[in-house]
Formats: sequence, structure tokens, C-alpha cells
Amino acid sequence: MKFWGVLAIVYAAVVVVIAVIKPVKIWNIKKIEFFRKVLGDKGTEIFFYIWAVIFLVLGVWLLAS
Repeated sequence: MKFWGVLAIVYAAVVVVIAVIKPVKIWNIKKIEFFRKVLGDKGTEIFFYIWAVIFLVLGVWLLAS
């Protein structure tokens, strides 16, 4: 389970980096464009941060178990 925990934590870090830096290639993916259309730019960022926190908690839980 430690592998999956580390992977979840790394994924959470990548999501935060994407939310902060907003790389053009990734930020223009259709799914993210849809989120931006529905939630707005700030709402999409908040969604990304919440998603990252969920995976961070999951990763810590997997490492602890």
C-alpha cells in the first residue's frame, strides 16, 4: 500500500503545480476548458486544490495503514 500512498501524494503535488502554473497545453484540454466554462477560472482552481487535498489525505492514509 505504500506505493499507492506515495503515488497519491505525488499526484496531489502535480495537481497543485498545474493549478498554480496553469501550463497552456494542459489548461487548454477540453475537460479543463469545460470546467472553466462551468466553474470559471477561480472555481476551477479551487476544484483542483480540493482534488489535491483529497488525494493528499488518501496518500497519507494509505501510508499510515
